[in-house]
Amino acid sequence: MDFDVIVLGAGIVGVSSALHLQDRGRRVALVDRRGPGEETSFGNAGLIERSSVLPYAFPRDLGTLLRYVRNRSTDLYWDYKALPSFATWLARFWWESSPERVEAAARDMLPLIRQSVVEHDVLIERAGLQNLAHDGGWLEAFRTPAAYERQASAAEVTARAHGLRMTQLDAAQLLAHEPGLGAGFCGALHWQDPKSISNPGALTKGYARLFEEGGGTFLSAQASTLRLEADAWTVQTEQGRISANEVVVALGPWSDKVFAPLGYRIPLRAKRGYHMHYAATKPMLSVPLVDTERGYVVAPMEGRLRLTTGVEIARRDAPPTGIQLARAESAARPVFGLGRRLDDAPWLGLRPCTPDMRPVIGRAPRHRGLWFAFGHNHHGLTLGPVTGRLLAEMMTGAAPCADPYPFRPERFR
Repeated sequence: MDFDVIVLGAGIVGVSSALHLQDRGRRVALVDRRGPGEETSFGNAGLIERSSVLPYAFPRDLGTLLRYVRNRSTDLYWDYKALPSFATWLARFWWESSPERVEAAARDMLPLIRQSVVEHDVLIERAGLQNLAHDGGWLEAFRTPAAYERQASAAEVTARAHGLRMTQLDAAQLLAHEPGLGAGFCGALHWQDPKSISNPGALTKGYARLFEEGGGTFLSAQASTLRLEADAWTVQTEQGRISANEVVVALGPWSDKVFAPLGYRIPLRAKRGYHMHYAATKPMLSVPLVDTERGYVVAPMEGRLRLTTGVEIARRDAPPTGIQLARAESAARPVFGLGRRLDDAPWLGLRPCTPDMRPVIGRAPRHRGLWFAFGHNHHGLTLGPVTGRLLAEMMTGAAPCADPYPFRPERFR
């Protein structure tokens, strides 16, 4: 059971990396403790976010910061017990969020963002998953005219600068677009270039099925069994011990379980988030909609509505709180006509984030044959296939589709 490459992690990034390596002639084993797409890749809002050319930065305006300090907002909730372990990371995040550094991060990320939909389209067609992908973009809705006008002006500049299609909708136009909406929004920005996925977990499983149909191997194992023995990397799987010359760490928010014991000090933290599914009591949304001022998303998901929350700062293994979901549900229920809850319990997921708002993609500097692909900062679904392509090109010596330098692991010292 020897392979050329072992990919640790069967989320969207790991599965995409395995597929692209396989396409370039590598014998690949894809390894995870759970099935493909059953962790972070399962629970997002389903957006392939072509229009997200600006990263999610730490807010710097005083009003937002004061609101966060009070800890009563919907878009951010923090557990005081977690703050000591996040303090250094949050300080670095704040420093990286100055206007000039955010602009630099946006420039670095743009080549990946631009190719995000195209790379998904290729895999969607190959895997026969067209039923899961929907054109139409998404809606950025506002409750107050002041916020709408402020964001609309900035959005016009962004759209022109990056060739994005964006339409401003007033309240009547928004209602015509989404007849099921109740009162609450004064207008919206309709970003038309992104695509939405009606079942993100099924998409990842479909890509994994394509990988296996092409001769790839999926195995169950704990990534912590990874060892460097003589000239090979080994992993103890349920099916037996496997080895390979190269290994890819694509474990999302759990990547530190592998890189930290190997001596790498990469500032990776997990922002937590929740979702719940609801029956619809009004006409179904046609596209995902974000309540910008309350900080949650409602997305149509195969005949039901999925409500996804903003960020919760808490320890990775802390029990679910339910606070943020309750706040978002209270704000969303009258506007979207949320019916009964359809899940036994809220889903809790972890978003792997770096403070400089760039993923870690590339060769580990101190170990032969060790590669990293994690830390996609809210955009794992969006960037999975293009990350897989870039990583496979680097590993096989091909010309890279984007400059990999901004994502190098050794940028963190």
